[in-house]
Amino acid sequence: MSVREDRLAALAVLAEPLRRRFYLHVAASNEPMSREAAAEALGVSRSVAAFHLDKLAEAGVLDVEYRRPPGRGGPGAGRPTKFYRRPERELDFTVPERRYDLAAAILAQAVSDARERILPVEEALRVAARDFGRVIGAGLDDAADGASENELDRVLAILTAHGYEPERHGGVVTLRNCPFHALAEEHRELVCGMNLDMLEGLLEGAAARDLTARLDPVPGRCCVTVHADTGTGA
Repeated sequence: MSVREDRLAALAVLAEPLRRRFYLHVAASNEPMSREAAAEALGVSRSVAAFHLDKLAEAGVLDVEYRRPPGRGGPGAGRPTKFYRRPERELDFTVPERRYDLAAAILAQAVSDARERILPVEEALRVAARDFGRVIGAGLDDAADGASENELDRVLAILTAHGYEPERHGGVVTLRNCPFHALAEEHRELVCGMNLDMLEGLLEGAAARDLTARLDPVPGRCCVTVHADTGTGA
């Protein structure tokens, strides 16, 4: 299952009203919660609570831990009790997909580099964006399977995994979705330049030597297109 499918599954599991109440109740608690405590709070049976809490855990919406309640330990204390808690990780889902977390990480790294290395912010942003792109292209974040021998197929898989919605037209790949849409609307030159640098790094990291990224802004899609050199056979 892809990252996007995981997010959709988490969203879908919260659509059931009672299950959503269980999530909100556990998420609001400062301490992990047992099935018994959740059942009592919502006025349902333990088996009903267990069913919904386990569904939330299966979808990654809640985390699970096992421990004995206070005052119970040692031989004969019985099996540890199952507790549920809100996960530390964030859950988000957008349609179409947005990656503002990635943009924030690149910008934060650029500001940090500019301060530490006394670089112009523009130069630091170019370097940070290309570095992030290389990591993504190399598949080091496990976002896409880079095993394909065909460099264009490999790049298309990586772009799809990161929300670009690539569409191939002969030797040109257009990107139907901009993962940084709202930022680009407010700061077009900055964000589109960052996006181009990141995608150039992505192609480098994916060892896609016969592909190039070009700035090609058209309303309604990403400002970058990817081009295959004529005669590559990709």
